[in-house]
Amino acid sequence: MAAVAGAGSVYPSGVVQARAAKVAEFARRNPTVIVSASVLLLMALMAGFAHHLASDPMALDPAVRLKPPCMMETFGFESRTSCRGWFGTDHLGRDVYARTVFGARISLTVGLAVAALSTTFGLVIGLLAGYVRLFDAIAMRVMDGLMAIPSILLAIALMALFGSSVQNVIIAISVPEIPRVVRLVRAVVLTIREMPYVEAAVSSGTRLPRILLRHILPNTFAPLMVQATYVCAAAVIVEALLSFLGAGTPPEIPSWGNMMAEGRVYFQIKPWMLLFPGICLALMVLFVNLLGDGLRDTLDPRIARRMR
Repeated sequence: MAAVAGAGSVYPSGVVQARAAKVAEFARRNPTVIVSASVLLLMALMAGFAHHLASDPMALDPAVRLKPPCMMETFGFESRTSCRGWFGTDHLGRDVYARTVFGARISLTVGLAVAALSTTFGLVIGLLAGYVRLFDAIAMRVMDGLMAIPSILLAIALMALFGSSVQNVIIAISVPEIPRVVRLVRAVVLTIREMPYVEAAVSSGTRLPRILLRHILPNTFAPLMVQATYVCAAAVIVEALLSFLGAGTPPEIPSWGNMMAEGRVYFQIKPWMLLFPGICLALMVLFVNLLGDGLRDTLDPRIARRMR
């Protein structure tokens, strides 16, 4: 039988073909996941290699301030001598293209960090609240109190309390998102704890940590992954909104929210300052949400069964 050599192992060609067929079948049935993940991967690579793809986003050149994008010269809107850079320059002569590329770092960092923090804390609290009734009575009242406050107002209040920095933005956005994750995990746990295999584990004397980690925790991964994508998309929007209002990242940091806040004054006469970061923000949120929808359709057995 033909074989394919791997790192320290040999795989039969039939196994490789079967795995390739499974990947192709997954891509055929879930094109949304593949396309969204590919676009987001490209954005992540753009942010990771920003230093190689763009110049210094903080470099000032007042002599070329408010110059239009060079792509406008292609369509005859501007002369070659008047344009500057792919996306033009802002009111301080900084390259809008460079600031847009580096701004992807802030959005991805905040989105992923908020998703990780909120899902981690929400998972722990939700597991305990769904299984321990006394803890549930206390924790859920705290969660209800946090959810009673609009998330953007709570984030602004936390930023005013702790000061302006990327780390504080992550914390300020994570706190309002934790109750939503807690309620999701708690609902899943309340359903699973009544299952026969959990009752059998309880009757056999299995300790609580083992029940939570072995019998209940694995069943929360699928809905938690989907919820994490929605939290990530919401965090990207809230970060841009906080920066736009002047309560987010410091003004000197190139973030899409800061760029749109600076460009709104010149929007009617120099729209590219606000247009390009706004398009990038919309695309990132769109594909993160599409990824979440695709994962939901893939991981939910009832939806996946109807799609076959």
